[in-house]
Amino acid sequence: MTHPAKLTLGPVLFNWRPEAFRDFYFRIADEACVDTVCVGEVVCSKRTPFLAPVLPEVIERLTSAGKEVVLSSLALIMTEREANEARQLATADAGFLVEANDISVASMLAGRPFVAGPLLNIYNEGTLAALEELGAVRTCLPAELPADILVTLAGAAKGEIEIQAFGRLPLAISARCYHARSRNLAKDGCQYVCAEDPDGMAVDTLDDEPFLAVNGTQTMSYHYLDLLHELPALRARGINRFRLWPQNVDMVAVAALYRAVLDGAVEPADAADQLAALCPRAEFSNGYVHGREGHLFVEADL
Repeated sequence: MTHPAKLTLGPVLFNWRPEAFRDFYFRIADEACVDTVCVGEVVCSKRTPFLAPVLPEVIERLTSAGKEVVLSSLALIMTEREANEARQLATADAGFLVEANDISVASMLAGRPFVAGPLLNIYNEGTLAALEELGAVRTCLPAELPADILVTLAGAAKGEIEIQAFGRLPLAISARCYHARSRNLAKDGCQYVCAEDPDGMAVDTLDDEPFLAVNGTQTMSYHYLDLLHELPALRARGINRFRLWPQNVDMVAVAALYRAVLDGAVEPADAADQLAALCPRAEFSNGYVHGREGHLFVEADL
């Protein structure tokens, strides 16, 4: 535990209105105790034109507040237009790290420092080493990994390792738009219906049990990840950087709870009670880090 713990706020994955997106990041800049903030469209390039006008002022506000800004790429690049936008992001000399969420973007960034994003398939030391050889100085690992593998990869890494610690987990990305299909719409004429679900659309099993969530072309966990109880043990085992995924809740207060537990100012159990009050509609899970099914909440030490 020689290195200070750091909090990263991941990019907004949902289709929030531009003014809500802007105001959210303005408040994060002014009030949130996070060290790094990722911004950019990850899920669907059709949303990009709505965010582009407010992104420069968001970045300026964040940097003025002393936050490290990381520019996040799309997670699935399928068209020449998307490839060109990725190249522009990868080659721009803007002074910010780029987070590669598609392996093609990592290739475009070869030779430059970048962040290997959580949507890359990084499950072993060989893949981690290959990305670091390309230039990855920080790696946010996939959510499915148990604690022992997280610690093994952290020990093998030359750069920083970050793990996901809060929010609905991004599990998969598709060429098809589930949100559009749920409204009997084609992807090209989706009418941006994903904006109707600012935290994603819950998906039930045939037995009417909530199972996953849909966010446009993205499949997410239904449960919110909550690693408050695991933070002290993960810190003791060498994990120093933790990612919070933005949800349609008071993320300033969520970040404050995670910071307080990392600093030893609040007991995890007390923080967990406060987190539940901040997210009254959420169900929580932590199964993956315990080597169990991801939707479970395991009350056990690591």
